[in-house]
Amino acid sequence: MRVVDSVILNVVRAIEALYSQEFSTQQIQIQKTKKEFEGDLTLVVFPLLKVTKKSPEHSAEEIGKWLLDNSEITNSYNVVKGFLNLSIKDEVWLAQFNIWAENENFGKSAASTGETFMVEYSSPNTNKPLHLGHLRNNFLGYSVAEILKANGHEVYKTQIINDRGIHICKSMLAWQMFGNNETPESSDMKGDHLIGKYYVAFDKEYKKQVAALVKVGMDSKDAEREAEIFKDAQAMLLKWEARDPDVYALWETMNSWVYGGFETTYKEMGVDFDKLYYESNTYILGKDVVKKGLADNNFYKKDDGSVWCDLSDHKMDDKLLLRADGTSVYMTQDLGTAIERFKDYPNLSGLIY
Repeated sequence: MRVVDSVILNVVRAIEALYSQEFSTQQIQIQKTKKEFEGDLTLVVFPLLKVTKKSPEHSAEEIGKWLLDNSEITNSYNVVKGFLNLSIKDEVWLAQFNIWAENENFGKSAASTGETFMVEYSSPNTNKPLHLGHLRNNFLGYSVAEILKANGHEVYKTQIINDRGIHICKSMLAWQMFGNNETPESSDMKGDHLIGKYYVAFDKEYKKQVAALVKVGMDSKDAEREAEIFKDAQAMLLKWEARDPDVYALWETMNSWVYGGFETTYKEMGVDFDKLYYESNTYILGKDVVKKGLADNNFYKKDDGSVWCDLSDHKMDDKLLLRADGTSVYMTQDLGTAIERFKDYPNLSGLIY
């Protein structure tokens, strides 16, 4: 029995004992106590006055005292005008929680809704470890998925692993420059932490080179573009997209280290996934979609060769879809990923990110 139902039954007992009147549980109004008052549940006394034949305050005092003396549910009460605020004993709440805990199907719908949802969460980059923000993202996403399942929906839990791009190349380049063939085994370090170490190393060297260029008179914006290590990372990204054997092999090796670290973290967190998507796959489909959209005049190309989507009709800024050098951005793979998901699960009722 719910706590509120126990309170209602005891209030009925109080009325019958105090006023020698039978009273229906349907006539009892219980609500959550307002936060500015002490108590857990509040009895609205006004509907009872036709039975008590007394003022709201007097009636509330009598009922409150009877409950305190004769029931096992309350440990204190207070009266605010026509409202009786009741504090419920801890053991009553604990008994209720234990009942719920023993029911493995508590809160779950027995009937299927016939609807299917995909929930995306985590979706990390493979150039650094999962961090505090990923904890929030994972627990929220996993909870949403489980709540949807409990309500009778079919649910697929997924993530898009951001395993390609300039940020990945930065870690790879720094490892080539400073790594001395270090591995997770040789360093006794989780793979994702090891890769994150070299992402930080890239940033330190990059800032050092930018500062040196600024010191000799170069504009800071130009220095950020002209720093040798940054240009090398851009060149590596072009090689990766061209499937250069050496670059691609290094990428596969370093990503495998990261995946091992991620898997350890997910197990510790207690979250899982039904389907994994990789940006290194979906960006290819995304590029094809962008090229077709350009050919169909749905997108436009700027003088520098970059491809954009005009979103002015939606009162949004235009969106970059391909860089001037032809390489992809996040939106490129997002297009490919969305299309791929509906190909894999054509009966999806919705996607939740």
